[in-house]
Amino acid sequence: MSKYYLAIDIGASSGRHMLCRMDDGKLVMEEIYRFENGMDNRNGRLYWDTERLFKEIVAGLKKAGEMGKTLESVAVDTWAVDYVLTDEKGKVLAPSYGYRDIRINGMDEEVYRLFPERGLYEHTGIQHQSFNTIFQLMASKINEPDALANAKAMLMLPDYFNYRLTGVMKQEYTNATSTGLVNAASCDWDEDIIKALGYPRDIFLPIEMPGTLVGTFTDEIKSELGFDCKVVMAASHDTASAVMAVPAISGDVLYISSGTWSLMGVENMEPITTGAAQIANFTNEGGYERRYRFLKNIMGLWMIQQVRHELNDKYSFAELCDMAENEKEFPARVDVNDECFLAPLNMQDAVRDYLSERGRSVPENTGQMAAVIYESLSDSYVQAVIEIEGLTGKHYDAIHIVGGGSNAAYLNRLTAQKTGRRVLAGPGEATAIGNIMAQMIADGVFSNLREARACVAESFEITEFA
Repeated sequence: MSKYYLAIDIGASSGRHMLCRMDDGKLVMEEIYRFENGMDNRNGRLYWDTERLFKEIVAGLKKAGEMGKTLESVAVDTWAVDYVLTDEKGKVLAPSYGYRDIRINGMDEEVYRLFPERGLYEHTGIQHQSFNTIFQLMASKINEPDALANAKAMLMLPDYFNYRLTGVMKQEYTNATSTGLVNAASCDWDEDIIKALGYPRDIFLPIEMPGTLVGTFTDEIKSELGFDCKVVMAASHDTASAVMAVPAISGDVLYISSGTWSLMGVENMEPITTGAAQIANFTNEGGYERRYRFLKNIMGLWMIQQVRHELNDKYSFAELCDMAENEKEFPARVDVNDECFLAPLNMQDAVRDYLSERGRSVPENTGQMAAVIYESLSDSYVQAVIEIEGLTGKHYDAIHIVGGGSNAAYLNRLTAQKTGRRVLAGPGEATAIGNIMAQMIADGVFSNLREARACVAESFEITEFA
């Protein structure tokens, strides 16, 4: 009888419940539930509706029950940096702000006034991003001091949802590293930084590794679902799960976890916290088994996603790729990592304004707009390859693209052509697969990560571009 494992994979734009079993030595994934996600805009402020998201989590679990599947375990992953402040009984003390909310403006300067920027990177190895948790907590300290002072736990979103399912509060490692408050050498909370910034120490729970058992469903959840189940920690930062599912990590392979963001890097066993790595804005986020994801955060498909929405989703992504290819001679390019593209009111206007202000050609149709974005994104990949090879002192023969962006054939071809590397694309559902891998390793299906990755390579189609 097959064992079933459930990955609850929640991204910034959608979530899904993916059911997995082994069949003839291969992983078989089935999407059983999907829902939309996005930040709520309330009077110009951006929030996550965590209550609605939890209801979606429960709805997907109900679907599994209705299908008659007995689950061995379930695990939750989400994006990074955002959190929930609770009291000792789990009561939420402040809104769950989205990382694109304006409250982060200027908070990095407040932090650096108390702890120098270079020192932070030496301690944590985490790149500067204005929305990192370390800066968001400063916004809480300044604007909502009572909530922070009364909090007994800061739960990253997957940890909060695990708590809602089990009644047990635990802090998972990979997502904790995204806060900018975990010491890269010790893989534990950095006491010097927390003390210097005046954050309450007791809100930072002991850090535990992916594969740890959180608990089983609460009586309330069991009653609602009609069954019980183990809840296991995935590598709960979605990129950490996606990197787990890269079929072959070796000394000559780069990866891109491609979705709303493009995370391009390599997997190391030691952090790189040199001044050169800091200047290039590389990060050393936590990975499975205390590995380090040395990577560059690139704006990714967010820009083309927003353009598509502004066109009322009239075109599919495949159609936008075809339109871009037809306009590939259009010469204009943008810096996709410019903060003007982080949360503009209108992405097309932001692109036009960026180009106009610099005296460059401005797109006059959708194909030209798409060409600017895809060409600029592939150019940013080229630059990242150069930086990674310089910082690691290694040459990489191939780039392995996983996640939804692995299906963007036009972008994959551009990446292969411009970097001169083989591009291996797939699997598309890498985050959910990595989530499942952590559960299966914990359950003894695989003895280690290498064995699990070998199974992924046998289970899913990989497309090569050269």
